[in-house]
Amino acid sequence: MSDQTFTPPRERLDAIRARRDILTATLAAGAGADDFVALSRELAEIDPVVVAIDAFEGARKNLAEIEALMDDPATDADMRALAEEELPRAREAVNEAAHTLKLLLLPKDEADEKSAILEIRAGTGGDEAALFAGDLFRMYSRYADLKGWSVEILSESEGTVGGYKEIIAEVKGRGVFARLKFESGVHRVQRVPETEASGRIHTSAATVAVLPEAAEVDFAIDEGDLRVDTMRAGGAGGQHVNKTESAVRITHVPTGIVVLVQDERSQHRNRAKAMALLRSRLYDAERQRKDAERAADRRAQVGSGDRSERIRTYNFPQGRLTDHRIGLTLYKLDEVMMGTALDEVIDALITEHQTAQLAAQAG
Repeated sequence: MSDQTFTPPRERLDAIRARRDILTATLAAGAGADDFVALSRELAEIDPVVVAIDAFEGARKNLAEIEALMDDPATDADMRALAEEELPRAREAVNEAAHTLKLLLLPKDEADEKSAILEIRAGTGGDEAALFAGDLFRMYSRYADLKGWSVEILSESEGTVGGYKEIIAEVKGRGVFARLKFESGVHRVQRVPETEASGRIHTSAATVAVLPEAAEVDFAIDEGDLRVDTMRAGGAGGQHVNKTESAVRITHVPTGIVVLVQDERSQHRNRAKAMALLRSRLYDAERQRKDAERAADRRAQVGSGDRSERIRTYNFPQGRLTDHRIGLTLYKLDEVMMGTALDEVIDALITEHQTAQLAAQAG
C-alpha cells in the first residue's frame, strides 16, 4: 500500500482525538494527585499523534483540491500551470505525513516507557571478557548520564584483573527500556590485550540482557512461592562483608529463577533489591512467553531478542563497530564507547524494527 492510498480507519482517528479532549478536560478540571501524573503522561504521548492526524488530513485535503483544479475543464491555463507545478510537492507532503502517522499508530510496547534492569556477564575469553564487560558497563553508564538517567548497581562480581564477571544494575528514567531493549545479546570484542606481548588480536565476548523493570502492579509474586536464604556476603567490598549475614538469595520455586544481592550492608535493603530484580525477571519471562505466542516469526524482526545471539562486534584495532542484525558499520568506536555515538546505533535499530512492523501490517 502506497502512502498516498494510506487510509487509517476513521473511527480510530476520531477515538484518538476524543481521548485527547477527555484528557485535556480532566486535567483542566483539576485531576487528583494520584491521577495527574499518569494523565499528563498519556496526554504527552497522544498529543503528537493528534498533530500528525491533523497534518495528514490537511495534506490530503490540499492534494485533493489541486487535483480537482486540474480535473475541472473551467480552470484557466495559468491556474492549471500553477496546479501542475504544485502537484509533486503536494504528493510528497502526503507521503511524509502518512509515513509519520503510520509510525505513530504502530502498536506500542507497553514496557517502552519503563526503567530497565541491565545485566552484563563475561562470556568466552577469560580475563579479557571480564574487562570488556566492564567497558560495556561504563559505555551504558556514560550513555545514561547523557540521557539524564540514573544507574544503581544491584549486584556485582569483579574480575580477577578488573572489569566484571557479572554486573547487574538498575537504570532509572523515562523510556529507558525503549532505548536499550535491542542491546540484549552477545557482544563480541576484537583487540590486543594489554598482557599480550606479541600484539596478537584476541576475541572475547560478553552477554547483555535488558529487562523492563516491573512494578508490583505489573507482576504480583506469591510469597509462598519464595525460598529466602541469607548468608555472609563474599568478594570485594571491605572487611564488613563477612561479619553479618546481609546477602540475600531468593529462589522462585515454580520457575527455579534465583537472584542474589549482596551490595548493601543492610539485609532489608538487599532483600528489597532482590525482590525488584526477581519481579523484573519474572515479568520479562512472561513477556517473552506472550511474544512467542503472538509472533512465531519474531526472527524476521530486528534480531530475536535471543540472548545467545551474537549481535555486535567491537573491533578496536580498526576502530570499527558492526551490528550484525542490520548490517550497520560505524568507524567511530571511541565515540560509541564514550556513549556519545551510541544513539546512532540505537536509532538505526529502532528504524529497522519500525520498518519490519510496517511491512507486517502491509502484509
